[in-house]
Amino acid sequence: MSSSKSFSLAEDWVVVILGLGIVFLAIFGVIVPQPNFSWSNFSELGNQVFSIHNLQAIATQFGLVFIVAIIGASLLGKSVKSLLIVFPSVYVLTMLALIFAGNSLVKDYNLEAVIFSLAIGLVISNFFNLPDWFKSALSTELYVKIGLILLGTTVIFGDILKAGSLGLIQALVVVISVWYFAFWVCKKLKIDKEMALMLSSAVSICGVSAAIATSGAIKGDSKKLSYIISLVLITAIPMMIFMPYLADKMGLSQEVTGAWLGGSIDTSGAVAASGSLVGEEALKISTIVKFSQNVLLGIAAFVISIYWSYSKSVDDETKKEKPTLKIIWERFPKFVLGFIFASLLFSFFISPETNVAVKGSLKFIQGLWFTLAFTSIGLETNFKDLFQQDNKKPLYAFLIAQTFNIIVTLIIALLLFQ
Repeated sequence: MSSSKSFSLAEDWVVVILGLGIVFLAIFGVIVPQPNFSWSNFSELGNQVFSIHNLQAIATQFGLVFIVAIIGASLLGKSVKSLLIVFPSVYVLTMLALIFAGNSLVKDYNLEAVIFSLAIGLVISNFFNLPDWFKSALSTELYVKIGLILLGTTVIFGDILKAGSLGLIQALVVVISVWYFAFWVCKKLKIDKEMALMLSSAVSICGVSAAIATSGAIKGDSKKLSYIISLVLITAIPMMIFMPYLADKMGLSQEVTGAWLGGSIDTSGAVAASGSLVGEEALKISTIVKFSQNVLLGIAAFVISIYWSYSKSVDDETKKEKPTLKIIWERFPKFVLGFIFASLLFSFFISPETNVAVKGSLKFIQGLWFTLAFTSIGLETNFKDLFQQDNKKPLYAFLIAQTFNIIVTLIIALLLFQ
């Protein structure tokens, strides 16, 4: 199932077009209804989740994301024919995850839909042999990046400036110290520089999005990126469950716990879930700290772009010329600009009335894109690949760096938020 590639755009620009397109549709009145996935027994499941009204909302929501996915595939020069089969399949699996997560008992444990979507995808990919054309039609990075741009609509600059000064200090210290430690570990284990850069950024900055931004900045290998994303997501699950428990046993305040969770857990969804387990204050602080790290993402990508350009320029094999601003711009992850634009737009230019009218729908769609991405990641990931001989060193490096991250972040959180 091949496609014509007579026309295509870089993925980051496609993401900016699609993400901001969804934002402006909402601003101009195209509000997608939010389906209800809450239920406590099978009677409520049938009467609420599977009601005609709710199914219509799910269908409307599907129509929006399906059209966006088709436009994205077309602009990227990918096979639309494959997508017509793959995307509805991914969507159905994602709906199952949302239904599982909507159960009242599951909600009591604050388990998010992304955990179920990842688990469903992993079960299918590890027990069934998916064809290559199916896997090639999965657009994990596209879905994550669209979600990140929509996330920008909730990152209000005023809130960060009001409560995030300590979070920014923590983010700077954690990012710099953990990044260099992770890179040093990779060097000691003789891991190639490309993998080391992506792994170090993923551990130290903000997980999946940092790995994607770094990969974009250095034009990294997609297989290496997929492997690191899998490590990030798989390790985030036990961290989000056990770290609140450890914080409680250590008698940490909600402020310290929130700063610890936000600074060390690598995905925004897992941070929100773990913060919710502790309390409202912990959720607020953890979110601000995570956003503080997200703000540093663009700066980090720029610095890595410069480093990689000079690194490649002295490589005898590549014989690259010294980097110019043009080269740096070409490697800079453009979706970060979409994220910043969305944040500035909702911070300073959108009226409070419009914000109230659209924020619920945009937040739900943002979560949906993340959940679709987690389903796709599960479908792409085979545990056998994680434990192959060639992959053991990056696995060890990631676990060592993540342990260092947890310890350093706890110390800094105690110093700043105690």
